[in-house]
Amino acid sequence: MSGSGIRSAAYGPVPADTTEDVRTRGAGVSTQVAVLPVGSFEQHGPYLPLATDTLVACAIAREIATAYPVHLLPPVTIACSHEHAAWPGTVSISSVTLHAVVRDIAASLRRSGVEALVVVNGHGGNYVLGNVVQESSARGERMALFPAPEDWEAARVRAGVATSLLTDMHAGEIETSILLHAHPEMVRPGYESADFVADDRRHLLTVGMSAYTDSGVIGRPSLGSAEKGKELLAGFADSFGTYFSMLTSPDGTTSTAGAERG
Repeated sequence: MSGSGIRSAAYGPVPADTTEDVRTRGAGVSTQVAVLPVGSFEQHGPYLPLATDTLVACAIAREIATAYPVHLLPPVTIACSHEHAAWPGTVSISSVTLHAVVRDIAASLRRSGVEALVVVNGHGGNYVLGNVVQESSARGERMALFPAPEDWEAARVRAGVATSLLTDMHAGEIETSILLHAHPEMVRPGYESADFVADDRRHLLTVGMSAYTDSGVIGRPSLGSAEKGKELLAGFADSFGTYFSMLTSPDGTTSTAGAERG
């Protein structure tokens, strides 16, 4: 997508837009699309911060906002991390609360003329976000959840990430790579020797993460690199084109060709 309203400036912890920026960007598109990063505040081993999932979601959302004329929102920083409760620092809210927060944000956006919302999810345990999108779409509202598993897989292959999505479950190669690229100052020493694999996690929702890992890590963070992180984010921006086309088309149908990036 080319044209006005696409950002090239760096971001701080939250978007720096003014109300005039939003008005100008909205005037240049037929359908306004907002992007909401949703993360978590949970353990990510001894070398990644509790805010890792939020930082990952924000990095993806920022990459999208540099390529498409979207309304970038500040993140939801605490979500559904109950499976990590055994580790100090983890904080959760209920799925009912997260559902209500996202639903209320979408309703507020529609009242201000932003018709579509993309929820960028950085935490696999936020299962309820899929229900929010299903229910909203059934009501005729324009909403999408990003990235889908297929988008993660396409980005993984593009970036040369060696670990499968099954094995790369938590604080592994993907998350470490994205933070090494986007926030290297937040990655502490230790990831180089923290690899741990536990592919059979069938009872995770019942017994929690602590039944499968002592360190909190499941994956191969030692394989992470800043270059892989950069390519992962570029892959997500490419995948987003189809979502943008779908949400901005008059009939809401998917364009397999995607959208032209600026």
